[in-house]
Amino acid sequence: MKEYFDNNRNLWDTKVDFHKDSEMYDVPGFLKGKNSLNDIELEAIGDVNGKSLLHLQCHFGQDSMSWARMGAQVTGVDLSPKSLALARDLNSQLGLDVQFIESNVLELIEKHEGQYDIVFTSYGTFGWLPDLVQWAKVIHHFLKPGGIFYIADFHPVLYMYDFPTKQLLFNYFNTGEPYEEISEGTYADRDAPIRHKEYFWCHSLSEVMGPLLQQGLNLLEFKEFDYSPYDCFENMKEVEKGKYVFDAGIRLPHIFSLKMQKA
Repeated sequence: MKEYFDNNRNLWDTKVDFHKDSEMYDVPGFLKGKNSLNDIELEAIGDVNGKSLLHLQCHFGQDSMSWARMGAQVTGVDLSPKSLALARDLNSQLGLDVQFIESNVLELIEKHEGQYDIVFTSYGTFGWLPDLVQWAKVIHHFLKPGGIFYIADFHPVLYMYDFPTKQLLFNYFNTGEPYEEISEGTYADRDAPIRHKEYFWCHSLSEVMGPLLQQGLNLLEFKEFDYSPYDCFENMKEVEKGKYVFDAGIRLPHIFSLKMQKA
């Protein structure tokens, strides 16, 4: 697995230089006060003022800092040192006190201590992880009793598609082996001069939910959405302001969300 994670760490180190200048991330707007979070997660989580929040796979921390602006005490975690360097710089510019930890999320128990009111992760997370059993253990470990875990992410059915060709090319169920692809550009800037190998895994909804339930988390809410809040794949069209649909000719689930509570 080390080869896969080392490669993907380098991939995200490369991407962040283009993401920080992209229209999608809108760093100038963010520095002026724009909240990077979406209605999906804002409505589900609600008031975070005074609560501690652990953000897993935070990239360069915009969502982490958005939660902090809303009054949460936030710790962000990511694999990419260049992403976290940018996160710390933005955090300093904004005068916030978000803490950032460089770690493979699956190894976080070995590198960090503490428990949180909320563990949060979103949009493009579990597909980079081979082992969701360990992922669920990490989430359970860092939640306080009564604490909330929340994920909003792209639906496994959507991930079955090859977006440029609109063909079903990827398994719904995990085979145990990663897919290996050469990606060009990035979802935030398709013209970025990036050509890099990436490794990813497909996971079914039951593979996402099952380990969390086995850890003793209670399901409070499960939702599916027929749109994405991001124009992040090829062949998407905007059907309403801020709502994008992959043009596959049928109505597909684009996002799912889980809200769970530690007993």
